Amino acid sequence: MSAQRLMHVLWPAFIVAGAAEALFFSVFDPSELSIFGEMAGMAPTAVYSAGFFFFWAVATASSVLTCFFQRTAADINKCPIEDPTARPVGCPKRDDPNACSS
Repeated sequence: MSAQRLMHVLWPAFIVAGAAEALFFSVFDPSELSIFGEMAGMAPTAVYSAGFFFFWAVATASSVLTCFFQRTAADINKCPIEDPTARPVGCPKRDDPNACSS
């Protein structure tokens, strides 16, 4: 993944994580959060930080999946080997460089 594509994923996820954290902690008090029935026992700043990184991870996963699913069939099936004789046996473009797979 190129640095530019990485920024196309991480920057919007960062913005969404900030908005999600603001909305979530507007409703829930970090000092009253419980995990599996037990009080979290963490400082509010630690809860805010953990929440932000959780929301950022979820938003990043969403952006990565979007990038993954927007690939076309040509992007997925293209042969990275230019020399037809170096292509593996069974590759349609090994014998016929003008074969249908691109």
